[in-house]
Order: sequence, then structure tokens, then C-alpha cells
Amino acid sequence: MNTALQADRVSVEEYIEGEEHSQIRHEYIGGMVYAMAGGSSTHNLISGNFFAALHSHVRGGPCQVFMADVKTRLLIANEDIFYYPDVMVACDARDTDAYFKRFPKVLIEVLSDSTERTDRREKFGSYIQIETLEEYVLVAQDKMEVTIFRRANQWKGEVLRLPEQEAGLTSLGFKILLRDVYEGIKFNAGKRPLS
Repeated sequence: MNTALQADRVSVEEYIEGEEHSQIRHEYIGGMVYAMAGGSSTHNLISGNFFAALHSHVRGGPCQVFMADVKTRLLIANEDIFYYPDVMVACDARDTDAYFKRFPKVLIEVLSDSTERTDRREKFGSYIQIETLEEYVLVAQDKMEVTIFRRANQWKGEVLRLPEQEAGLTSLGFKILLRDVYEGIKFNAGKRPLS
């Protein structure tokens, strides 16, 4: 997340209206609006792989999968917060807004150098306060590594690093091999992705 765009606080209504017309996305934290950096092709491929597999898995059921453009809305310490998770699964009938979801079941963030600290600390601390959230997933893009945090496990992280390991989302009865999460990504001798 980048620095705030202005020093004046913006109302939730102004923020939502602005996002409907903006060509770039912004996150909102307690009245402050932050421009988001664009994602790499690797980031997009990983998010897309997760989205496609989840979408196929939940099709026909009560859950819906969203990627990149639908926000999650939180209320923490009487402050409104809007984040754009990379992939979100929402199953709660109370979620009727077209632009954001309040009751996600699963949130997935693809890490980058500019977002990793925020995703691991700020968003983690905020997300686990969502009453309906069951799993939070962090996916590295510079190496094969998926970390899954589960409410049922007191939010302790399970780290997966091998292509044949399954990243399982127990709340959805869903499993995906790490090699499928990283399909289309080539790593340069364990360093940065080539794609």
C-alpha cells in the first residue's frame, strides 16, 4: 500500500463513490485513502490460478469467489476499513452489497515486496477479527510457499513449500496442489520468478 493521497479525511460514501469512477484502486483506513500499486504478471497468474480452482469448486453452491476488484469491509475500533484482497470467498447471505463484502469465509493475499509487511501484520490483525473468516492464505510470488492460517488452529500458520503438497481450505472442503497454484510460473534457481 502506498502513502495517503490527501491529509483530509474522506467519508465512506465519498470513498465508495470515488472507487466506482477511479481507474486505480484505493484502500481505505479510518478516513484515509491509499493508492494501491499495480500487480506483476506473476501476481496475476497466481491469483488467477487460485480463483479458477475455487470458482470451479464452489459453483452451484452458496459461496461466491471474487478476485481483485471487490473489497472487504471491516469495522475495527469504530473505524471503517476497506481492503482489496487478491481472492475472496464469501458465503454469507447477509452480503448483499455489489462493491464490498463484510462476511468473507476465506481471504487470499499474494505477497510482493511492497505488500508483504502489510499483508502479514496489518491485514492479518484486521482480518482475523472478521466473525465469519475461517482461513487466511498468504502466497509468495518470489518462491513456492503458501502459508495458511486457520481460525480452528488459533490462527497459527501452516507453511507449505513442495509442489506435491496440498493447500487445503477445510472450511470449503477444497484442496489444490502447490504446483497448480504456481502453474505458469518459472523460478530462476530458487530466486525471482521468470514470468
